Amino acid sequence: MSLFSSLSVSASGMAAQRTRAELLTENLANAETTRTPDGGPYRRKDVVFQSQADSSPFSSVFASAMNGTPGGVSVSDIVVDQRDPERHYDPGHPDAGPDGFVALPRINPAEEMVNLMGASRGYQANVASMSAVKDMIQRSIDLLR
Repeated sequence: MSLFSSLSVSASGMAAQRTRAELLTENLANAETTRTPDGGPYRRKDVVFQSQADSSPFSSVFASAMNGTPGGVSVSDIVVDQRDPERHYDPGHPDAGPDGFVALPRINPAEEMVNLMGASRGYQANVASMSAVKDMIQRSIDLLR
């Protein structure tokens, strides 16, 4: 794998983790949302990653020198949780039904925070990888002087 392909792989990973982090923060922000424009409580969203073929301009140049094609990651789908919402008894709530129960999103803030930390660590790992590749390219240029 060429150094430039490594940069493309890391960039795709950073973009995918950014999308994941955006959805996780949206989930946290709407953990108590009982009414949406679609009706009913907010539904938790999550990303599905898939590997992708490298589409950088450098990949075609170096493709013949590599055993396999370098890849990356992309967001293939955003999945919306279809489970029934949690029901809590709160007859004074404006969105309570005639039985006094309120439908709340099925979101665990602690789990969402752990997932957000994982997305952050994944993003940081890709930044570190890009930094290492940048240093390797710089040292190669220095050697050729």
